[in-house]
Amino acid sequence: MLTYLTLIFCCQLVGELLVSATGLPVPGPVIGMLLLFAGLLLHGSLPADLGRVADALITNLSLLFVPAGVGVMLHLQLLGSELVPISIALVVSTLITIAISGGMMLWLNRGRATARHNRGEDT
Repeated sequence: MLTYLTLIFCCQLVGELLVSATGLPVPGPVIGMLLLFAGLLLHGSLPADLGRVADALITNLSLLFVPAGVGVMLHLQLLGSELVPISIALVVSTLITIAISGGMMLWLNRGRATARHNRGEDT
């Protein structure tokens, strides 16, 4: 299990290095997650131990929000003075996320329906 935890952190490190080297406007952990996803696609399946490590991380995910909560409390005055732009950014990003998620769902379901139709299962 330590091997897979190391793999997750190495993917994150490589993502951070890529962002630093290229100046991409994407967080390093996101690039690392994409690298891990690509590796899993190449592997063809999710190893059981990697699944257990991921489950353990997700179980303790709330602990990772403590530093962010402390940061919010520390900079409460700054957040208050920038309330309107922050609120607009949150609303716009939420709407974009909903639109993209809905569009992806429609696109993926359309492909599934086409495959069913081609197999003659849509009766």
